[in-house]
Amino acid sequence: MSDSKTPFLSDVKTLRERARQQLGRGAVTATYVGDVNKTIDLLQNVLATEIVCVLRYTMHSIAAAGITSESVKDEFAQHAKEEQEHMTAVAERINQLGGRPNFNPEGLASRSASQYVEGENLIDMIKENLIAERIAIDHYRELVRYFADNDPATRVMLERILAVEEEHANDMHDLLVSHEGKPMLER
Repeated sequence: MSDSKTPFLSDVKTLRERARQQLGRGAVTATYVGDVNKTIDLLQNVLATEIVCVLRYTMHSIAAAGITSESVKDEFAQHAKEEQEHMTAVAERINQLGGRPNFNPEGLASRSASQYVEGENLIDMIKENLIAERIAIDHYRELVRYFADNDPATRVMLERILAVEEEHANDMHDLLVSHEGKPMLER
């Protein structure tokens, strides 16, 4: 049964007419419920966060040292690649919404939810990456709830990124446990 207050639009003629209106708005149609400018602003911060993560993981993949560092360096490099994929997806979404992705390095650290911390040694690097992933996880969960049904495309993109960030956190946690020689950390 259909709710009479929220009719299902199945009239193809109406759909076609709506599609021809305001062509300059691209993917943002009359049925977009969210605030496009607010969405773009929020995504600019997500973009900055992903850029900082790319930079931090890349730096760590190059600077990590020690007899057991090769596999960790490879893990950092893989995470940098995946963070770059997130960065590109977010930038593309900003563009789809009519915004211009902000790649300007000026102010990058203040726009990012995570920080760029190099770390003094391999353990510090792993910890800093785990901290950054935990920040991203909480931030993206909050954004997923915010977008809900108002912008399902942005929400789904963030849900996909969130799943990878959770994998990254798990990887960093496993590396930390492995390199500190301690049992699993408190949950």
